[in-house]
Amino acid sequence: MFSRILVTGGAGFIGSNFVRYVMRTQPDVFIVNLDLLTYAGSLENLKELPSLDRYEFIKGDICDQALVEDLLRRYKIDAVVHFAAESHVDRSILGPAAFVQTNIFGTFSLLEATRKVWLDENKADAKTVRFHHISTDEVFGSLTADAPAFEETTPYSPNSPYAASKASSDHLVRAYSHTYGLPITLTNCSNNYGPYQFPEKLIPLMILNALEGKPLPIYGDGKQIRDWLYVEDHCEAIWQVLQHGQTGVSFNVGGNNQPTNMEIVDAICAILDELQPGSPYRPHAGLKKYVTDRPGHDRRYAMNINKIGLELGWQPKHGLQEGLLKTVRWYLEHGDWVEAIRKQKEYQSWLDKNYTERVESQK
Repeated sequence: MFSRILVTGGAGFIGSNFVRYVMRTQPDVFIVNLDLLTYAGSLENLKELPSLDRYEFIKGDICDQALVEDLLRRYKIDAVVHFAAESHVDRSILGPAAFVQTNIFGTFSLLEATRKVWLDENKADAKTVRFHHISTDEVFGSLTADAPAFEETTPYSPNSPYAASKASSDHLVRAYSHTYGLPITLTNCSNNYGPYQFPEKLIPLMILNALEGKPLPIYGDGKQIRDWLYVEDHCEAIWQVLQHGQTGVSFNVGGNNQPTNMEIVDAICAILDELQPGSPYRPHAGLKKYVTDRPGHDRRYAMNINKIGLELGWQPKHGLQEGLLKTVRWYLEHGDWVEAIRKQKEYQSWLDKNYTERVESQK
C-alpha cells in the first residue's frame, strides 16, 4: 500500500531493526532514513543492508521542519514511520530538556511538515498517505500487582519526564488527526529487546557486564514487572498496522509476558552459564548487586494485545526464553559492534554516572 517511507530515528535500536525488516520482506519499498546520529543512533546499526538502491540515509534533525518538507517532496514520501525519540528513563531524570525538545517539539515539527506537504499542497487523503507514530506503554503509568493490563482506552498517567514527553507527542498526533484530518495510526509498545540495542539498557547491559565479570546492578528489590517484546515482532506489528490499520486508531503491542527484572537477569545468567561453560565468572548470577532504586520507578507494566490480534491477526512469534537466547547469542557473535558502540563519546561516563556511582543497597 505505502511504498516510499520516511523512517525517523532509523539508526536507533528499533528503527534500524525496522529498516532491516522492511528491506528484507518488502522488495518494492523505498526507505529514506532520517537520523541525527545522537548517542543512541549509529551507522554501525545499518551496516550491510540489502538492496541499497532502495535506501537513502539523511543525517538531520526532525526539528528542522524545512528539511522534512524537502524530503517529503523530493522523495514523494507516502508514509512517515516516526521512531525518533529520546527514550531512556534514567537519562530523562538527569536531563529532561532533551526529551521535551526531541519528543514534543520534534513530533510537532514532523506533523506540521506532513500537514503542509500532504494536505495543503497535495490534497492527499487517508488512502494515499499515513503518519505512523511509535509510542510506549509508559504513558499509561504504573499498575498495581492485581490490576488489569493496559488497554488502548486506559487513561494516560505518565510518571517520568520521558513518559510525559511521549504522552505529549501522542496527544499532538491525535489532535492533528482530529483537527486537520491528518491520516495517522499509533502504536504503544512494551519494553523492546534484541539485536542492536544500545548497551545502557537492562538486557544488553546485563549480558555484557556478566561476560566481563562486572557487577549486575539491580534497582531496588528487582521485583519491578515489565512486558518484554522481541524487536522483530514489534517491527512486524508496525508493518501490519501501517498497511492494514484503520486511520486514527491506536494499538497496544506487547510480548504477552510479565517477568520481574530479577527473573530477566536470572534468565540471562542461566543462558550465559550454558553458552559459556568455561567462563571464570560462572555462575554469572553471583555478579548481581542491589543498588539504589530509580526515582519514581514504576512498579508494573502489562499490555492487553487483544485488539491488534483480533483486528489485524498479529501475535508475537518469540516467547521470552527464545527471544533472550537469540539476543544473548547475537551479542556474543557481534563483539565488533559492541566495541564500536562503546567507543562513542560519553558512553562510559554515562554508565559510571548512572550505574557505577549508585549506592549499593542491602537486601
